[in-house]
Amino acid sequence: MSAELLRVHPDEPEPEKVEYVVQCLQQGNVVGMPTDTFYGLAVDPVNLRAVDQIYVLKSRMRHKPLSLLLAEVAQAYEIARNLDGKFDRLAERFWPGPLTVIVRAGTRLPLRVTANTGNVALRVPDAAIPRAVIRKLGLPVTATSANIMGAPECTYAAGVRDQLGDRIPLIVDGGPTARSAPTTIVDLSGAPGNWQVLREGAIATHEIALALQ
Repeated sequence: MSAELLRVHPDEPEPEKVEYVVQCLQQGNVVGMPTDTFYGLAVDPVNLRAVDQIYVLKSRMRHKPLSLLLAEVAQAYEIARNLDGKFDRLAERFWPGPLTVIVRAGTRLPLRVTANTGNVALRVPDAAIPRAVIRKLGLPVTATSANIMGAPECTYAAGVRDQLGDRIPLIVDGGPTARSAPTTIVDLSGAPGNWQVLREGAIATHEIALALQ
């Protein structure tokens, strides 16, 4: 059975369609959804059966934690701990946008989402569809890219359908993503005051350094 393709306005997501996507997530399903970089695979992160599906779909190593999309910065304080001034400066400067920040996970997140590392990667995307879905769901959603391990990331819904259309029930078609570069990943989970760029993507390392001065 092939995935349903649901066309949603990229800038003004229709409330009834957002509600439909949320119901699909609440049923424990995996949904393909656009962000501002690539299309991602969204599930309810506290539904462990749904989280397991992500690892199976992606043939993803179990020791790799999943990243989460937030609707706004305030949600980070609900699911993470030990957030400091460096986190605040990065969030203020680059969110919404293509920056993923790794921080210490709070106790509300299942260990399986953190791959037993105790860390979680967070991002507020500069894309209306995922933020609308997250607000309606009342929870963050997973954000791992919607592609099979080793295959290219998808900037169109059709690419997700070609790779995963027979494995997931719903793909949200929000048109092409705004960027084709991955997020920059900054790790703040180490000793207080320390930071490290793990991957330079859409935001240059020197921009991160300037924000953290």
